[in-house]
Order: sequence, then C-alpha cells, then structure tokens
Amino acid sequence: MRQTVNINRKWAFVMAPEGVPACMPSPAYFVNVPHSWNAIDGQDGAGDYYRGTCAYVKNLSFEDLPQGEKLFIEIQGANSSADLYVGGQHAAHHDGGYSTWRADVTGLVSRTGDTLIVVMVDNSVSDKVYPQMADFTFYGGLYRDVNLIGVPASHFDLEYYGGPGVAVTPIVDGKNASVKTEVFLKNAKEGQMLRCTISTPEGNTVVRAEAPAGQSACDMVIEDVHLWHGRRDPYLYTAIVELCEDGKVLDTVTTRFGCRTYAIDSENGFILNGEEYPLRGVSRHQDRWGVGNALTHEHHKEDMELICEVGATTIRLAHYQHDQYFYDLCDEYGMIVWAEIPYISQHMPGGRGNTLSQMKELIIQNYNHPSIVVWGLSNEITMKGEADPDLIGNHKVLNDLCHEMDKTRLTTMAIVSMCPMDAEYIQIPDTVSWNHYFGWYGGDTSMNGPWFDRFHAMYPDIPVGCSEYGCEALNWHTSKPTQGDYTEEYQAYYHEELIKQLFTRKYLWATHVWNMFDFGADNRAEGGENGQNHKGLVTFDRKYKKDSFYAYKAWLSDDPFVHLCSKRYVDRVEDVTKVTVYSNQPEVELFANGVSLGKKQAADHFFCFDAPNKGTTKLKAVAGECSDESMINKVEVFNEAYRLREKGAILNWFDITEVEGYFSLNDKLEDILRTEEGKALFAELMRGMQGGKAMGFEMTPAMMQMMGGFTVIRLMSLMGAMDVKMTKEQLLELNATLNRIKKPN
Repeated sequence: MRQTVNINRKWAFVMAPEGVPACMPSPAYFVNVPHSWNAIDGQDGAGDYYRGTCAYVKNLSFEDLPQGEKLFIEIQGANSSADLYVGGQHAAHHDGGYSTWRADVTGLVSRTGDTLIVVMVDNSVSDKVYPQMADFTFYGGLYRDVNLIGVPASHFDLEYYGGPGVAVTPIVDGKNASVKTEVFLKNAKEGQMLRCTISTPEGNTVVRAEAPAGQSACDMVIEDVHLWHGRRDPYLYTAIVELCEDGKVLDTVTTRFGCRTYAIDSENGFILNGEEYPLRGVSRHQDRWGVGNALTHEHHKEDMELICEVGATTIRLAHYQHDQYFYDLCDEYGMIVWAEIPYISQHMPGGRGNTLSQMKELIIQNYNHPSIVVWGLSNEITMKGEADPDLIGNHKVLNDLCHEMDKTRLTTMAIVSMCPMDAEYIQIPDTVSWNHYFGWYGGDTSMNGPWFDRFHAMYPDIPVGCSEYGCEALNWHTSKPTQGDYTEEYQAYYHEELIKQLFTRKYLWATHVWNMFDFGADNRAEGGENGQNHKGLVTFDRKYKKDSFYAYKAWLSDDPFVHLCSKRYVDRVEDVTKVTVYSNQPEVELFANGVSLGKKQAADHFFCFDAPNKGTTKLKAVAGECSDESMINKVEVFNEAYRLREKGAILNWFDITEVEGYFSLNDKLEDILRTEEGKALFAELMRGMQGGKAMGFEMTPAMMQMMGGFTVIRLMSLMGAMDVKMTKEQLLELNATLNRIKKPN
C-alpha cells in the first residue's frame, strides 16, 4: 500500500553556495519548509531582492523511509527552477516554480544508513522559464511541502506531470451523471484489476465498478445526481480507485469531484447548471507579509474565509498555479476559479516549451477540481506589442493543447488595457477579459463601462469580462479624494463607481478586483510604503479590511451588516463633513452624539450623510439590528499625518511651485500635450528615456494615451519605479519650463 512521509522539518539552508554541497554544512543554519529566502528583501522595496541559487540540505535517515518497492520524492513548490541530488547523484531537474513534481529515487536512497538530500533552488533571471517580468516578487525558496512516497512496483503513476494518477470526468445528463474515471498506471501487469468506488461526503457508497487494469478506465453512472452549485451548494463526491492483484489492494488514489454543467454566454454571462450565476469576485496572490510564498494551511484558510466574507463568487488565481490545498478550499467553499500559468508581460522566444510544460502540469494536477472553469493562457503578454508572430503562434499552440487535454473546460486570457481591440491574438481563446485601470492609471472612472460596451458592440459573440481593475490605498485620508492620492477615500470612491458600472452589465462573464490582498512587489516605490502593491481590499498582513472591502460586501453578501467608512480619518477641518455608510440593508439611520441625522435609502448600497463637525462627535450607523460606530474630531489645521509623503520621493506634489494660468508638474500630461509647446517638450523628453522604453515596455501611442491621465509628478514617480529616473534638479528644471507654458483658455 502507498505510504507518504512528510519531510518538511530541519533542512540546512545555504545562501548562494559555491557548488552542490557534498555533506551537511557546518555550522548549519536550519529552516523548516515551507521556506522562502526572499520573505524580507522581496517586500522592502528597491528591487534588490536576491535572485540566484540557494541550497536546501537534509540528512535522510533510513528509519524515516516509507515502505514500498519504489520510492519517490515529491516537491510541491520550488521557485523557479530546481535540481534534486540524492546521495551525491543528480536525480531530477524541474523548470517552473508553482507546480508539484516528483522524482524516482529508489536506487539512490540508502536502506541501511543516512542519505544526503540536496535541493538546489534557483530564481535567477532566465530567458526560458516564466515569469521573468511582472509586478510581483518572484520569491525564491522551497516554499511548499516536501514528501517521501513509497509505493509497490505496480502503482498509479507519480511522474505523469505531478498529477494524482486519476482523472475524473462527470457528464451531467438530465437527473443522472455518467462518470469516467481514467487512470495512469506504471508497471501494470496482466490480471490486475481496477476497483472504483464513488461515495457521498458522509462516506456512503453511491456506485461501484471494476475493470481490467489494462483498460485504464471505469465508467459509472450516478443516478439522481446531487449537483455542485457554487457557493449555494458545493456538493462533492469522492472517487476511490484501487489497483488490485489476486484480491489484494496494491495502491490506492482518492480524489474529490463535483458534477455540474456550465456555459459562458456573450449576452447573459456565466450559466451554472442552467441558471444565471453572476461571477463577481477577486484576484489573489499567494504571498504574505514576512513569509513570502511560504504559506501554511492556516494562511490559506484565512484567505478563503475573507474572500467568502466579502461575498465573492469567483477567484482568479493569479498569475500561476496555486497550492493544491487552496484549490481544495475552492471546491469546498464553492468558488468558481480561473486558473492560469505565469506566461506574463513579456513573450520570450525561448520560453515556448516552458509555457507548454507549465500548462500540462496545471491541467493534469488540477483536472478534478469542479471549481475550475477556465484555463488562462496568458496575462498582459503584449506589453511589447501584439503583432509578434511567435507570440501569436505560442497562444494558438497553448489553446489547442488545453482543448486537447480537457474537453470540458474553456480557455481565456487577461489582456492589457492598451492592446487594440482588433488584435489578432484576441480571437484565439474561447473567452477574453481585460485589465483596465481607468481612474487610476490614466483616464477617469467613467470610462470603464463604456469601453466594454464598445468592445461588446464590436464583438457581440465573444464573451468578455474584466480580469483586473483597482487602485491603491494606504492609511492616508482626505475629504476631497483625488486620483493618485493613495487615500482610503479615493479607493472607496473608485470601487463605488466601478461596482455600479461593471455589476450592472449583465453580459460581462466575470469581474475580478485587483486585488483581494496587498502583495509583495519589490520594484515598487510609491504610496509611501515601498515594496508592495497596495491595491488590495485587505492589507498585506490581513489585519485591516479597507473601506472598499465593505463596498463589495454590501453588493455581494447576504449576511446583514452596516459599516461606517473612514474610521481612521478622525481629525477633520470642515464644519460639515461627508459621512459614507455601506450596508446591504434597505435603510440606514445615522446618529451624531445620539442625535439622529435622518434615515436614508440607497439602491446602490452606498449611503451618504452630511454630519456637523464640532468638537468631538461620536457617529453611530444603524441598519435593522446592525450597528457600527466611529468618531470625528474638529481641528482648525489639516492633520499632516493623513497626507502622503512618498518614502524617498525626490519631490512631493505640495513642494512644487505653481504659477496661476500656467502649467506645472501637478498638471495632467494630456492637458499639457494639447499645447504645441507641451508636445515639443515631452517629445524631447521621451527621446531621452532609454530610446522610448521604460522597464522594457514599448512607449507606444496607446501607452502614452493611458499615461495622459497622470499628473507629471506622479508619472515621473511611476517611471522611477521602472528605472527611468530624474534628479530633483531635473524635475525642478522641468517644472520651471512648464511654468512658462500658458494653459489654454
């Protein structure tokens, strides 16, 4: 029988070794797996986190070995490439940091003494392994479980792309479901049998079947099938498949699965089991403050519970394969999942093989999860342009591979905002989604809905969704929120507007907020806290739910609640201040120091009151049986602790000289470019910026149009994060030049 032994404990970690360790290092620095060496330097900014090779070394005692004629080492995540050495011999190489892989080490492990195990993990720059350029940290490490697996000579294949050895395909037909259970065997012999059992969550047998092992599949029928129906009813069956010989069980695999039908309609959105089931949810990165990617099951569970609290029905698991435990949670909690590979930002001519191997692993390892409905081909891959024939060819091959390997699911991809609507590669997958940030990266919030209407009118038969949208917020506050101010108030306003535009367009097959949680992006230097992307609805440490979290909860959750916004914005200068309340209840009443300011109703779930601001005021919002409280305090001078001062910024916006009637660094680029002098000035600037490139991105007209919504100072701050830097003197000189360009009447 199969036996699995976890070996996470006590690995010696060696940073940047000169070669493959031949013995246990002395002195040794021991760590427990999961572990990442970039847990700190990958989140502190400056883009200088260590990318290279590190060694994990362990003495494996023969007493710890599982029973079995064959022995495998299973590594569930080593980022980005890894080499396994057992007893001084090279046992395996793997490219791709987010999937499970295994190696047969039967003849390499001592059965009488200790065996030295070395895993050399490498997250250095490569032109063949994805990802290489993206807005998140590529944490190095042996950051998921490591196991030993002992099996008999005849067993379910452990080396078939890291999969479970069984693929379950349920097809719903009326009240019943036919279930095909396909197995992948190693060293099967004539006369061996497969015994397949399907049971309920309570363990009651539903149906049983047998077949010769050479047949490699069992076909069964579940009568009066109980459907898996998303968050409303995430019902899971269990399939147990046994490999038997002469009545004795040699090896067993167990997997859960769900029976459901779905369709994605270009007019009516997502259809689950014949019913409209709007997909409104979030994207998720897998890292955490202080631990990088080395998450525990408790971390994953907390993430899922927060996502459920906000009321989401779907998760985009970006931008790579996530932990199997989290896919299991998605099945259990009824989340509809978009699963994708890290084919992102920059197409690499030498990376096609890696996109194919990572897609094969993603599909084979995750085929049985009913939560997954689409395979994602790529994300924002046209940063350098969309017409590259090799890029288009890579997508066609990937799309065909997905359909060949999985006849039951559709394909999709996330398209960068500035990609033309008529780009050839957009026609490749079954569905598409776009990453739009109008109202944060250029433009304004009102542009989002109409953009999708134009695409839908141009391509009425292509199901379209919004795969990313969002804006950043930290603990900065204002009564007059403005695009780019990083305040919690602007983020709340932004999401209010996007909710109203996106959720009311029925044809959008799915919408995914970017992002559920703040995450590590070591190249970032903005918002006053470097090294993070702060677009999350929840902070990186999961300790604080931003106001925008409750905006979604008001629209998506059925659990009664009321939330007073801007609790951290206490000191206010105005005599009458705006107070926003979110609730999923029909009516809200607001009290100021016990005095009612009236009751209000709001079809959009966003309730706005004007509250007198004098002295100290205790606010209390009441909606049905729910209540929430906060406090405001009247001050004469704005509290500067609420105003963003960029960490390490050369200039802040309030330090810039402005001349009435003339431009400055605080004006939007699009306004300046409407003048001939402004056009000439920035044409000359662009020629000096790495030949019209920033961080490798082509400065195309579409990108320039998107950037038009930035103020010049904010644009220069963002360009600084992309290695296009200007000194304080250069910025002041540019501002002085702008001060001489008159604004049009």
